[in-house]
Amino acid sequence: MQLQHWLQWQVEKGNCSTVSEFILLGLSHVPELNVFLFLMFLLIYGVTVMGNLGMIAVIQLSSQLHTPMYFFLSHLSLVDFCYSTIIVPKMLDNIISKDKTISFLGCMTQFYLFCTYAITEVILLAVMAYDRYVAICNPLLYMVIMSRKLSLGLVSACYLCGIVCSLVHICLTLEIPSYRSNVINHFFCDLPPLLSLACSDVSMNELAVYIMTTFNEVITIIIIFTSYLFILITILKMNSAEGRRKAFSTCASHFTAIVVFHGTILFIYCRPSSDYSLETDKVTTVFYTVVIPMLNPLIYSLRNKDVKEALRKMMGFK
Repeated sequence: MQLQHWLQWQVEKGNCSTVSEFILLGLSHVPELNVFLFLMFLLIYGVTVMGNLGMIAVIQLSSQLHTPMYFFLSHLSLVDFCYSTIIVPKMLDNIISKDKTISFLGCMTQFYLFCTYAITEVILLAVMAYDRYVAICNPLLYMVIMSRKLSLGLVSACYLCGIVCSLVHICLTLEIPSYRSNVINHFFCDLPPLLSLACSDVSMNELAVYIMTTFNEVITIIIIFTSYLFILITILKMNSAEGRRKAFSTCASHFTAIVVFHGTILFIYCRPSSDYSLETDKVTTVFYTVVIPMLNPLIYSLRNKDVKEALRKMMGFK
């Protein structure tokens, strides 16, 4: 495989050069679809902004929601809002604009911030699973175990992991000396399409992506499934049907968000580079960068009695 890469670099060496900007091709090459795509993603982004910022506002303003569970949920909404905002406005601009360029610095910044918030969300979902485990399996000690200090420490650790892992990726990417093209067949500066344009050996970059993504996914999935295994055992031991229903309802929205988010992450990043398909991954990436940030606040609000009650009180309804 390395010999094949080396021979390919030799053939393409004459076309390699440093770049000052990239061209993002976007989702579709059919001009007739641009208006439809623009309106659809504008609507999705509008719902995402209102849903996530609304969730943060409701949690901050409702004293009944000042618990560890909603503290973590407010940060999940913040992360969803941030990484959607990093990508969607530029994508909307590219859909309707003839100038589809993004500066090299802008491209690297977009990738770094997106990577930071995506990794933060992966770890935050595991922290929320642990929070649900403590709440259901140790309800009497819940507020003691999940103290304000521990909650702040866990959230800080999520952001720190995101920052550190992204720094590794961006430092390795900045070491790429030249590219055979500045045209990125994607709607934002993601790492796989960038690496596919590199003229130099990017095996270290690919290895870093594979190791870090797999490590983060394995650790967080172990935490999540261990937590939910104990939760399931505890629920099945409950004598009250109402207690079981309430416990299942509390966990269902979180588990739904986990399955959807982790499924797309595993599909894109935890597989050999030989199986990489730009067109397939563009569609999949839309799902977890654009659609999931919109779905999360809807999932948590529509299935959550406390949030709906807090909304009714804020709006003055009985």
